[in-house]
Amino acid sequence: MLDSILLITYILALACSIVVLYRKHNKEAGIKNYLTTICFFLVSIIGFSAYWFDLGGIISWLLVFFFLLLGAYFTKYLKPNTEWND
Repeated sequence: MLDSILLITYILALACSIVVLYRKHNKEAGIKNYLTTICFFLVSIIGFSAYWFDLGGIISWLLVFFFLLLGAYFTKYLKPNTEWND
C-alpha cells in the first residue's frame, strides 16, 4: 500500500514539475536551457527505478553520479534570474 502511494506521488510530482519547467523556460532558447533539468530528472528516475525494482547496484550509482556531474556542468547554460538581483 505504501509503495503504491509513493509511486502515485512520485509520478504526479514529476509530471507537475515538467509542466512548470516547460511553462517557465523561454521557448526560443533551445535545448541548452533544458539540459540541467533533464539530467536532474534522469537522476530522479534512475534513483526511483533502482528503489522500485531493487536495482541499487553499482551501475545505478554510476549513472546517478554521471548525470549529477553532467547536470552541474550544464548549469553554465542557464540564464540568470533577474528578478532577485538588485
